[in-house]
Amino acid sequence: MIRLVRLGVFSPSVLLAVAAESGGLRRAGLDVREIPVASSAQQFTMLLEGGLEAVLTSPDNVLAYRNPRSSPLGAGVDVRILAAVDRGLGLSLFSSPDAELRGGVLAVDAPYSGFAFAAYELLLRRGLRRGLDYEVVPLGSTPMRAEALMAGRCTMTMLNAGSDLRAEAAGCIRLSRAVTLGGYAGTVLAARGDDVDQGKQALRALTQVLLAMARDLVSGAAEAAAIPIAARRLGLDPAGAARYLATLADPQEGLVPDGRLDPAALETLRRLRTDHGSAAQPTTFAEQDPGLLDERFLPPPPMLP
Repeated sequence: MIRLVRLGVFSPSVLLAVAAESGGLRRAGLDVREIPVASSAQQFTMLLEGGLEAVLTSPDNVLAYRNPRSSPLGAGVDVRILAAVDRGLGLSLFSSPDAELRGGVLAVDAPYSGFAFAAYELLLRRGLRRGLDYEVVPLGSTPMRAEALMAGRCTMTMLNAGSDLRAEAAGCIRLSRAVTLGGYAGTVLAARGDDVDQGKQALRALTQVLLAMARDLVSGAAEAAAIPIAARRLGLDPAGAARYLATLADPQEGLVPDGRLDPAALETLRRLRTDHGSAAQPTTFAEQDPGLLDERFLPPPPMLP
């Protein structure tokens, strides 16, 4: 029996493509269809309305929608993180060539979301304050913002997952990396809580296939197959594709083979949201959210000696 999974994504997933072309998805009985989304609002609206079974998204989006004080819906919803997928994949603050940052335009997906918070903090460390020293403009998903930066429609933005390498090749400047903010989580696999509680086998199978492929990519076992896929999916030359594969295997910025979200990365996300979130929708994390992480589909942790 083949199970359909509509998966909402911002950027083309090399991890998923390698799993598909290697036959891993087929062997798991999955037909996974990537559904590109232009923004986090569109992605979560589709997920909550049943147009998607799962999403690859920033963990900050899950934090936001679960918390009634920060949810764009005005109420918390039961969306859960099933697995950590990567640690940012080179997520960095970029500028256009020879740009003057002060007085410039920062492009974001949404002003009160994870990558935007990282940008505000990185710019603050350069002495630049949101709303005073630069303007913030929503311009959509990472690939859309990369095109805007290269076309000169913005001064700065956060890029990763191959879009950063394309921007560098076009002469844009990598100013600073998100990993300097502390432990960082870039992408997680998330789904609706009721689907998880129903034990939907498609979600279990998808989680396990993605983690198995992550292990193969980190170990180098799938590198030969992955380089042409990365080049084709992300619009990179062979050298850029090789750099992307090296990022996937990087222990600080790459894939998370065991799928477990680092507590330090979660704390970084909480701190950024608390420091840079909307005054109109204050976010507090005085208590941990026990329902945020649902690890039932992850392999058991290794036994200690």
